[in-house]
Formats: sequence, structure tokens, C-alpha cells
Amino acid sequence: MADQLQDPEVLVFNHVSLAFDDTVVLRDVSFTLRRGHTKVILGASGAGKSISLKLILGLLKPDGGEIWVNGERIDQMTEEQMMNVRADLGMVFQEGALFDSLTVGENVGYKLYEETDVPLDRVRERVQEVLGFVGLGQFIDRMPSELSGGQRRRVAIARAMAVKPGILLYDEPTTGLDPITADTVDEQIIKLRDLEEVSSILVTHQLRDAFFVATHEARPDGGEVRFVPASAPKLEEAEFMMLKEGIIIFEGTAAELRGSTDPYIRAFLS
Repeated sequence: MADQLQDPEVLVFNHVSLAFDDTVVLRDVSFTLRRGHTKVILGASGAGKSISLKLILGLLKPDGGEIWVNGERIDQMTEEQMMNVRADLGMVFQEGALFDSLTVGENVGYKLYEETDVPLDRVRERVQEVLGFVGLGQFIDRMPSELSGGQRRRVAIARAMAVKPGILLYDEPTTGLDPITADTVDEQIIKLRDLEEVSSILVTHQLRDAFFVATHEARPDGGEVRFVPASAPKLEEAEFMMLKEGIIIFEGTAAELRGSTDPYIRAFLS
């Protein structure tokens, strides 16, 4: 009971179903995300992974079931009501989705500039802070075209975190990146979870990145941050969920996923 009070559920899917015409995308899907925890959603293309994120953002409505974010039921909300819910949601898209005509700083501060009345000097201060967090403070006045692919993804993470959301959603954030560059993105995801206590959902088909995020933790060390193998309690805070044709066929830790004898999961992991 004490653990439940300490780590309340920030996201709940309760028997959620969705279909497009005759194509069923999600079938009676139920899962939860606890505060400060990570949910890694795996599955083949078309399994319903990215659709789940769109449902959380209120961009789609389910045909059945309930979706709760921070204790509020959102599946019946109007677009206007969803605006308040989205204030605590950050989204990192697959390709970064930066505005090419804006500087890095303007991209990161966009939501603060457009949707809040925070003074401009405070916005600039916050932008500098989050860019420093992802190791790109010196790039604030550059254009996106001057950045590498990995830097663009890290700018996208900085933009998502600029408004200090409690929940971050990542849609294939390392797709198309080489392994070393992908590591830098994975490390930002870990830092946000462990140092900022952000709850996160990571949708990916990159198994290497999924396991890295689930099995490592960030530890402050003087003025630096080290990434080390996760402690036993931290390993329990990262849960894998696998979708197959819109149905959850697995939920559990990294070790439990690796130890599964299910033929489909074995084939997927290989």
C-alpha cells in the first residue's frame, strides 16, 4: 500500500479497443504506468504501438474502454478540455519534427512562447537550461539544418521537456540513428526518468535501445552524470509490454522478456 501511495498511476488504459472500419487496431487493452516508471512498448509494424500514444494525447478516441491521465478520464473529453491534460504531456516524434525556419532555441521554447505568458527572459533561461541538460547549450542560436540527426533528436527531447511535463511519450526516437548516436538519445531518456522523475512511454522496435533504457540508470557524480547498470529496484521500474495484432501478449521486466519461451517473442527477440 505504501508503494502505491509513493508511485501512483499516472496513466491507465482500461479495456481499450479501437478499429478503423474492419481493421481492429487495439483489442481490449489494459495497462498502467506508474509515476517515475518506464513502459517500453514493443511489437511489429501495425501492432498498435503508435496508435496508443495518439490515444493518450487525445488525437484519437477509442471505440470502447477508458483512458485516464493523472486521475482524469480523457476518452470523453473535448479538444478544449484536452488542452489542460496535454500541458503535462511531452511528445518526442520519430523524426524530431523541428521547425526548419526557427532556431534551436526558438524550437525548444515554442510552446512556452505560444501557449504561456512566461516573460521572454524567463523563456530564454528555461530554454538554455533544458538545452544544457541534453548537452547542446552552445547550439541555442543555430538552425536545425546545422545539426546532426542525433542532435536534432536531443533538441526534440529538450523541446518536449521545456514545459516540465510529468509524462513523456517517445515514438521511435532512435530510428535511423547509428548505435553510438542512439546511445546519446537513450541516455537523455534515462536522465529525465532518473533525475527529473519523469514517467515515460517508449515505443520502439529497436531492441538494443529498449534494453539499454530498461537496464541502466543515471547517477550524479560531481558535476557529471554516469550511466551504470540498474539496481534491482530500478530494474523493476521498467516494464516491457508487447503487442501483437492489437493484443497484449506480454508484460514484464527485461529479464522476464528475455526468459520468455513464447515462440513469437523468441522470434521477435532474435
